[in-house]
Amino acid sequence: MMQSIKLCPKVKQNDFSGKQKRVGILGGSFNPPHVAHLIMAEQARVQLNLDKIYFMPSHIPPHVDEKKTIDANYRVEMTQLAIRDNYHFELETIELERTEKSYSFDTIQLLKEKNPDIDYYFIIGGDMVDYLPTWHRIDELVHEVQFVGVCRPGYPKETPYPVLWIEAPQMEISSTQIRKNVLWGQSIRYLVPESVEEYIFEKGLYQE
Repeated sequence: MMQSIKLCPKVKQNDFSGKQKRVGILGGSFNPPHVAHLIMAEQARVQLNLDKIYFMPSHIPPHVDEKKTIDANYRVEMTQLAIRDNYHFELETIELERTEKSYSFDTIQLLKEKNPDIDYYFIIGGDMVDYLPTWHRIDELVHEVQFVGVCRPGYPKETPYPVLWIEAPQMEISSTQIRKNVLWGQSIRYLVPESVEEYIFEKGLYQE
């Protein structure tokens, strides 16, 4: 049974001063978060001169092939551990506070209503850019948020949508493979932050 979500304190709206803020959003199940997530986020922050990066765990992804995931509390706590050493990284739990599917259009609308002084940059992998035509209300969404594509070998940059492209070190790391490594008794050292590795084994996650 899904437990109640332990929500972390949010960044106060006045934590930035004066000008319009520039905030990147990196969404995902974070099941678990890994070092490639952190590298992607940091490269986007530096290359685009963003003030913050919000890591946004999803609740119910809108994909047709919905992926089963673990209790949201575990994912929230692992994400907090993963990002705690970077002052520019924050946790955004808005999607976990809702009960419906996590459509990005709805999420961005809610975020902009709460924080009209923030310009949002939605960070996605280059492989996901090809799927933008299938996103819910994509033609409206591209006017609400700036998409940021992280270049990946073998995936073209051509798209009918306005996408800012950045470069980041290519790392073939996936949450799926990390879960398999845990299940099969293989090492996940250096694939996830040490604190996340300790948490996974402390809580006995991904053992079955």
